[in-house]
Amino acid sequence: MFDFIKIELIDIIDITLVGLLIYQAYKLIKGTAALNIFTGILLFYFIWLVVKALQMSLLSAILGQVIGVGVLALIILFQQEIRRFLLRIGTRYMDSSQNLRVLSYIFGTKGKPISNEELNEITQACRRMSESRTGALIVLAKSSSLEYVIESGDRLDARISRRLIENIFFKNAPMHDGAMVIAAEKIVAARCTLPISENPHIPANFGMRHRAAVGISEESDSSVIVVSEETGEISFVKNGEIKRINSITELRISIESSYKPAP
Repeated sequence: MFDFIKIELIDIIDITLVGLLIYQAYKLIKGTAALNIFTGILLFYFIWLVVKALQMSLLSAILGQVIGVGVLALIILFQQEIRRFLLRIGTRYMDSSQNLRVLSYIFGTKGKPISNEELNEITQACRRMSESRTGALIVLAKSSSLEYVIESGDRLDARISRRLIENIFFKNAPMHDGAMVIAAEKIVAARCTLPISENPHIPANFGMRHRAAVGISEESDSSVIVVSEETGEISFVKNGEIKRINSITELRISIESSYKPAP
């Protein structure tokens, strides 16, 4: 009965790859408004198939013209999700230590971890700011370019020190608003503006600092340290996930692990 159906190995590979692509797309848009838009586009496409099967020529032609420009519309509607998808692919490639060394040599990518001394300066500054309930937002750049973020603030290119970090985020300091960017073993800039995440699943008790931290971690491979001004609580944000930090040792481990290549 089904002799006319021939399934070969290439067909199985094709179906598997399409399934993986759809799954990755779902993971990227899950929990965002883009999921509803994507569902609407699928329904629209299904309606067009039904209309075409019923041979309703006029309506089919109109819907076909709309779908004809669908690729451009998808790029516009899902530009953030596409950016995130390409970033995820690029990050996995860059996280291979060999690839990271090669590309760092070619393009001058700043992906090396900070030293123990600088790590101590950052964690101790965070401890003191937590105790004094001084709000802070510190971006730890990895391999993604954050030039657009750096350009939005004041460039410093200063040595990493706990005193400088605390002075920058002091409540009455001129640069306490916005984010600090640490890259290439330097405090590159302060008072920077970060993209705000549109993820509706971020708990309501998290403020704009946490939303900004999630936003930049969604758009890049950077990690972010957040110190709450209201509670003094320290959070560590990576890949859009917020992790509560219970001790400075835990913060140190989180920072160190964020620089390790992915398996």
